[in-house]
Amino acid sequence: MHEHHVPQTVFYRWAIKELARALDCAATTEAVLAARATTSADALAARLLRDANIATLLVDYGYETDATWSHAELAARLPCDVRSLLRLETFAQTLILRHETFESMVEAFVAGVEGARGAGHVGLKSIVAYRTGLAVRATPRAAAADAFAGVKEQARREGRLRLAVKPLNDYLLLLALEVAERQALPVQFHTGFGDADVDLLEANPLHLRPLLESDAYRHVPFVLLHASYPYVRELGYLAAIYPNVYADVGLAIPHVAADIPSVLRALLALTPASKILYSSDASQIPELFWLAARWGRRGLGVVLDELVALGALTNDEALDTARRILGGNAASLYGLSWP
Repeated sequence: MHEHHVPQTVFYRWAIKELARALDCAATTEAVLAARATTSADALAARLLRDANIATLLVDYGYETDATWSHAELAARLPCDVRSLLRLETFAQTLILRHETFESMVEAFVAGVEGARGAGHVGLKSIVAYRTGLAVRATPRAAAADAFAGVKEQARREGRLRLAVKPLNDYLLLLALEVAERQALPVQFHTGFGDADVDLLEANPLHLRPLLESDAYRHVPFVLLHASYPYVRELGYLAAIYPNVYADVGLAIPHVAADIPSVLRALLALTPASKILYSSDASQIPELFWLAARWGRRGLGVVLDELVALGALTNDEALDTARRILGGNAASLYGLSWP
């Protein structure tokens, strides 16, 4: 895919043209790579994030490589505020490797989630959609303990772990939601498209409806990521119906590229502007943050211009909508400062 097909996508071809203009070079992959190689990683990241006018990064460190900058390094090297999120499944994996009994692992998991804010995290994140799907259901403690036994044996054998056993995944996630309910702590959920190991049918956000209907979690802000693409309208419906559901458009922005206005148009058709959050889901290279910011603003501008021309919004209302989506809503939700 990367060698033969990705270079034929609109995303890739448009990205090369955008980067070539920014780097003042020919619009070819080779020229862009050569131009970016003339500057350091720090300088390139600082330049692109400043140009994109990015005020804050909310970073999930659950997908790290040996080359990933630490939180302290990001905070020191980047020209913006950097905050962290606690990825639940990865956190649980480390605890399963570390603890011999189900009881001690669960105790450490709950304590870690309860202390997330104190540790500097502004929210939680779940990738249960990738592991066992969004149809999360109440699980007896005994069933979760039985599942732990099998998972722990696998961890002993292999020395590593990918937590993908539904009784244990669901049990731990619901424990985390109980904590989030007490603390009104935002919880992000991967929804919709992603890598090949996600079952897209199980990543439909409508599977979360039993949790959203439950009074047990009515104070939990559910932040549904990636515009739930291709389930954008389903996400828009949920965010319009449930006061504690928010629509985050990262990953769809920038990867659907020229179709970004369609995603935002579909959301704004039903979802209050106070419930839509811009993000990029970018990682690894600063160009993705920069492209997402450019294309996200451009796509939002296209849709808001249409609504002004239609007479649905005034110019001032369109600008207020843009400010909310591009930062104000996230700042309010995660307790961040915002001009």
